[in-house]
Amino acid sequence: MSVWKSGLLCLFLVSVLTFTQNANAADKNESTLSKDKQPQRYRLQARASQLDPRTKEYPEINFVFGTKEKPQDLENASVDTRVESKGKLVIWLMGHNDGLFERLNSYGLHAIQVSYANKWFGILCQPAPKDEQARGNVRLEAATGEDFSDELNLAKSDGMSERAYQFVKWLAKENPQGNWSQFLTSDGKELRWDKVIIAGSSHGSTTAARFAQHQRVDRVVMHCGPRDQDQDWQANSSATPANRFFGFSHVLDGGWTGKHYCRSWELLKLNQYGPIVNVDQQSTPFQNTRRLISAAEVKGDAKRAHSSVTPGGSSPKDGKGNYLYEPVWKYLYTHPVDDVGMPTPLDPDCQ
Repeated sequence: MSVWKSGLLCLFLVSVLTFTQNANAADKNESTLSKDKQPQRYRLQARASQLDPRTKEYPEINFVFGTKEKPQDLENASVDTRVESKGKLVIWLMGHNDGLFERLNSYGLHAIQVSYANKWFGILCQPAPKDEQARGNVRLEAATGEDFSDELNLAKSDGMSERAYQFVKWLAKENPQGNWSQFLTSDGKELRWDKVIIAGSSHGSTTAARFAQHQRVDRVVMHCGPRDQDQDWQANSSATPANRFFGFSHVLDGGWTGKHYCRSWELLKLNQYGPIVNVDQQSTPFQNTRRLISAAEVKGDAKRAHSSVTPGGSSPKDGKGNYLYEPVWKYLYTHPVDDVGMPTPLDPDCQ
């Protein structure tokens, strides 16, 4: 065989081998990220105490498992495989709200609600916090399971972050159609926090903000929060940049009338990314701001106002029965974090 023909044959064999290897790699990748053969919205539940045998109860702060008939450590998850995934996981730090989760799934987001030590409020830091970081330290220990507070003594397995990891690890096996494994590191030993949106309402939104200062996340969404008006932790340095924090509250909410929200928003430096915008008067993208309010009709009820900013019976609707805040919720969770509003000065009346 001539040198020319021999070289041509070698080139042909190398090309075939390369094609085969690439095809095998593509097949493997496709099998990992394959589309659901029966696209649908999946809703899953599990008990934290059954997912991880290391979990413990802390009855001194009402952090218990409950009974088989009335579990108190139930965790919820959902994903809609009919919607193109944005590759983001929302971790919700409050009671499960399927109305909210349904919307998150429609945006292409995965969502979970985890059981964590969130009932300490009213028990610890009483009758008043010992200093300006006390509540924040309790929140951070509840979120991480690490030792940040001398008023709480949690094991890491009982912090929000570890319970979220154990839940996602279970979901990856239980619901492969949902591709939950994308939220785990390549070695499967941790969550991909860069893909996490940490969110909550009220007490949960305040803990979400404190946790995001400690751990960089993709985004923070704070419904009716944060508060902790007797604390200064909101001004701490933050691992998560301020432009990634989004807040929404009603003006009749006690947290607004007491100027707690506007104070926290300014301590978090959200005024650097736009003015306070009334969503009743402006449409999306709301001047690209991070501070949203509403004065929609809530029957003059402060408690109703507090819960109105998430889907539910208190949230105002139009004449056709549609929620007024649909565009607001989508904005909070999907607005590009690099699109920001114009800086505004601090409000001297916001104390």
